[in-house]
Amino acid sequence: MASARPGSIWIAPSEIECTYVRSSGPGGQNVNKVSSKCQLRWNALASVSLPPAVHQRVLTKLANRLTTDGSLIITSDRYRDQRRNRDDCLDKLHSLIAEAALKPKARKATRPTRASQRKRETTKKEHGKKKGLRGRVRDY
Repeated sequence: MASARPGSIWIAPSEIECTYVRSSGPGGQNVNKVSSKCQLRWNALASVSLPPAVHQRVLTKLANRLTTDGSLIITSDRYRDQRRNRDDCLDKLHSLIAEAALKPKARKATRPTRASQRKRETTKKEHGKKKGLRGRVRDY
């Protein structure tokens, strides 16, 4: 799995396992005869192709999609032939890894403006007055 950009992430083809099963997708009676659905399996936990920082982000980002042994399973039955479904699975894998590999933007701590602080104080005072007026009415 390669990308056109230099310095992009590369996963060794030996880490990816593709199996083909009968599809429920388009194809009519052909569906009953041909195994065109692709199931791609990639062991993300044991992968050595990714840099350590990217590997950790991939594991945390895709944690809910991994099996108990750390494998990511992607399926595709969009097309009627194996090759196109395999390519579709590889595209899905590439986009998942590329999305997980993005380094999150660091948050810069900011302080509230003086005007927003004043506004907050005045709204709190108004709210308190409103609640105070809801009390019991007394005759003096």
